[in-house]
Amino acid sequence: MLCERARTDARRVAIRQKDFGIWQPFTWAQYHQRAAQFGLGLIQLGLSEGGHVGVISENRIEWVLTQMGVGLVGGVTVGVYPTSPTSEVAYVVGHADIEIIVCEDQEQTDKILAALPELPRLRKIVVIETKGLRSHDEAARRLITTFAEVEALGARDGERAHIEQAMSRQSLDDIGLMIYTSGSTGKPKGAMISYRNIRGVVPGIVERLQLDGETTHLSYLPLCHVAEQMLTTFVPLYLGSQVNFGESIRTVQEDLREVAPTMFLGVPRIWEKMHAAISIKVQETGKLRRALFERACAACRPLAEKPRAQWTAGERLRYATSYWLVFRALQNFIGLRQARVALTGAAPIPPEVVRFFRVLGVPLVEVYGLTESTGMVTGHRQDQVLVGTVGVPTQGVEWRLGEADEFQIKGDMVFVGYYKNPEATRQSIQDGWLHTGDVVRDEQGQLKIVDRLKDIMITAGGKNLTPSEIENTMKASPYIKECIIVAEGRKFVAALVQIDYETVGKWAEARRIPFTHFRSLVETPEVIELIDTEIRQGNARLAQVAQIRKFHLLTKELDHDDGEVTATMKVRRSSIYTSYAPEIDALYH
Repeated sequence: MLCERARTDARRVAIRQKDFGIWQPFTWAQYHQRAAQFGLGLIQLGLSEGGHVGVISENRIEWVLTQMGVGLVGGVTVGVYPTSPTSEVAYVVGHADIEIIVCEDQEQTDKILAALPELPRLRKIVVIETKGLRSHDEAARRLITTFAEVEALGARDGERAHIEQAMSRQSLDDIGLMIYTSGSTGKPKGAMISYRNIRGVVPGIVERLQLDGETTHLSYLPLCHVAEQMLTTFVPLYLGSQVNFGESIRTVQEDLREVAPTMFLGVPRIWEKMHAAISIKVQETGKLRRALFERACAACRPLAEKPRAQWTAGERLRYATSYWLVFRALQNFIGLRQARVALTGAAPIPPEVVRFFRVLGVPLVEVYGLTESTGMVTGHRQDQVLVGTVGVPTQGVEWRLGEADEFQIKGDMVFVGYYKNPEATRQSIQDGWLHTGDVVRDEQGQLKIVDRLKDIMITAGGKNLTPSEIENTMKASPYIKECIIVAEGRKFVAALVQIDYETVGKWAEARRIPFTHFRSLVETPEVIELIDTEIRQGNARLAQVAQIRKFHLLTKELDHDDGEVTATMKVRRSSIYTSYAPEIDALYH
């Protein structure tokens, strides 16, 4: 597809990257040429046939140049989370048999160098940003080369025959990419994604989200996650659409306002943060503006799930008035005024947050997919949105309900298996059916994800509870960042709660409540009372058996380095239950 794009759309802009505040465009011809040169350079460095190349970097053009270059010479790319500590990096690089690894900078290079004794197959480290590398010893410097040098090697090589031979041998069943799962219940597993899987998933994504060659996208979520791969590489290569790489994950808000993409993907935490940011702005503004905002939201709330084609003349007028007075400025503030579709996926999201953005006029839809399904396999149609569900399966997806209403799917998008783990592969794929591990139920003809099969809890009284439903209800509050339910075998539901430090901090400052750090803020009586009020409001939306009777406020943020959350910020329940066992026991005494 990359070769085809370079042939038919040579001069069109494929990628823009922001460097030192200026957006630099790269055409499809340049994309293909640089990828080919990088791939040929890797051959010169000794990459074996079908060899594995790792990438540990934030999103940038070099990430996709590596991925496409490796593919052009018949290799396999493996992404590694740049936020991972050395121990996790060492596990993935060692387990994946990576021969050459591309590192963004000195920080990532140092992780690899620290893990070298555990990486016997690693031959070379390719560094994108070379600042600070001179401090390494002679042995390390022999192992290191720069990204620019590898490209230059490939340009000098002129062995285009390597690419032609690799492409002629390539088949749809070849592995194109390995994506390691976040490892919320154990060690990460390497999901092998074939070219057939990619081709199988793309038509359904394009049709459901109504994407085309004019679509623009801001790439900022980790490219070692299937959700970002889907919208940064899979779809743009098929459609010829444009991808933008901002300067950093920290400049997303500013980049969004500059790019104004027509499509935007946010994991629930991104939407929750935007929701909290708007809540802070509303709190800080004057009484008149706050009243206008509240009135506009109340007036447009009934339109959140109603297709625009069905709006009456009165409803159109009501929305237009609210848009020009309130919503337009808020859409500009979050950079989504041009968005024709916005997605949330990868984890459950509080329905109230989805409803909030739809009321503002952001066309937010909920989608569902897994690494093992090569990305999105269900999603709302834009004219059939039922908040709280994940829509219906996409084109090419066969589906059924298994034991305990487990969602199972079949189709070309179902991954090949886990690398070096046949037992886990057998458990996951049975007779061609992918066992997702998610319990679903039908709600007005659309699918609702109830919870992970393994996470459903049974209280001491024998009642079945779905923790994610309770947790999401609480996380709809802008003051609550995480809520971890404790109920398995217990007399009642309790919870560990982590505040949203930024929002609660602003709330405390507005009330002149003194605090110096996270713990001191959490321990103020006013904050305890605030969270108690938010939990009572959440409880009012839940069945009595699911209501939280007691909670403990965490005195620090959950941390990836402490093994409490994964690289994708999913809570590791078992780890937290162990770490906070005394606090949990205290809730029941």
